[in-house]
Amino acid sequence: MTQSSSDRTSLRELIDDRDVGAVLTWLDEHAPHRIADELARMNAVDAGLAFRLLDKDRALEVFEELEPVDQQQILSGLRDQSFRELVEGMDPDDRARMLREAPATVAKKVLAGLSPRERRMTAALLGYPEGSAGRFMTPEVVALHRDLTAAEALGVVRAKGAHAETVYTLPVVDDGRRLTGVVEMRELVLSDPSTPLTELTVTEPVFARATDAAEKAARLMRETNLINLPVVDSEDRLVGLLTIDDAVEVIEAADSEDMARQAGASPWAGHYMAAGVFQLARYRAMWLLLLLVAATLTVTVTDAFEATLAQAAHLALFIPLLIGAGGNAGAQAATSCVRALAVGEVRVSDLFKVIWRECRVGLVLGAMLAVVGVVIGTAFVGTQIALVVGITLVIICGWAATIGGTMPLLAKKLRIDPAVISAPMVTTLVDATGLIIYFTTAKIVLGI
Repeated sequence: MTQSSSDRTSLRELIDDRDVGAVLTWLDEHAPHRIADELARMNAVDAGLAFRLLDKDRALEVFEELEPVDQQQILSGLRDQSFRELVEGMDPDDRARMLREAPATVAKKVLAGLSPRERRMTAALLGYPEGSAGRFMTPEVVALHRDLTAAEALGVVRAKGAHAETVYTLPVVDDGRRLTGVVEMRELVLSDPSTPLTELTVTEPVFARATDAAEKAARLMRETNLINLPVVDSEDRLVGLLTIDDAVEVIEAADSEDMARQAGASPWAGHYMAAGVFQLARYRAMWLLLLLVAATLTVTVTDAFEATLAQAAHLALFIPLLIGAGGNAGAQAATSCVRALAVGEVRVSDLFKVIWRECRVGLVLGAMLAVVGVVIGTAFVGTQIALVVGITLVIICGWAATIGGTMPLLAKKLRIDPAVISAPMVTTLVDATGLIIYFTTAKIVLGI
């Protein structure tokens, strides 16, 4: 199959050439998510120009695929009428997601342009705590009363389903709108019309509270293989559904933030290719400055053992090898622990189990590395210093793995984001303590 010219040419290139006909062709041939990705790579002027060439319905599909920061960029270039039509057509949860990151002036303009019904739903979502499931759920839900039959339930779906974001999972409620169960659309369609809804209902449904963390609710959906999760208030009354597309975005955002912090950088919003050099540098600079300050510990330790180095100068040859091995062992353990915490495989109560586990893993790794270290040391500087290197590798790796595995758990216990205890921070700490271990071992083994 040959590749069309529009596939070989990016939208940005066509915009740069000001070839409107080719731009229209490209937009017609590509899916909304692909168009959104191209718009996110452009500056505000070019993205706005391309977006205005989309028809109304397709523009809304593309707009909802964009990240909030890119949505704000598009909105800033629209006239009032187009602005109102676009935000009115958005799903309430997508609109709330955009507004929680928008400047106050943009949020005010958006809310002012909404119909009373849409404004009420959006304001209700924004009233929930930041990062909660209530902020990400859709309030447009078809709820079925538990006393209906299958035929009556399908009638409700036909009457109200057009205004709902999804009808695959249908919450079942009582007279007080309290959640009593859920029923899948498949069950309604395939059952006898006269079947009571109570016979088709899962009476102990998995659900989340609106004030629960959105990440926790999203990971619950992944663990239970749900495509929609009912969300209730403090009195078990149904208030919305967390849909699978929003759950995926929540997990992706959380994982992206964790990855950035583990790499020693602050997370940023928006497309990487659209971010400027100085913008990216700003997000990374603070962490690097903090790590630079922390690294002065290594300098201080080296200075304190200057006399030891003077008596056995060959010890200096192995400093990079030792602190590199210890830092990597600590970073591996920290990354594994943060990941295990995120997916629920490890809890804070497992602290001592993790300490014991990581200590043994580190010692095994250290022993393996020590064999190689002794061989290398013997070849270069002789048996005595090689023995120091081997013993140090075992101790450093055991210590580094223990520190790397337990620091995220301690951070969680202190209500600090475990990802903040990033691999670079663990590495910096292990570097300093590893040198203390190395020089102390040398003094004992060499008698200096």
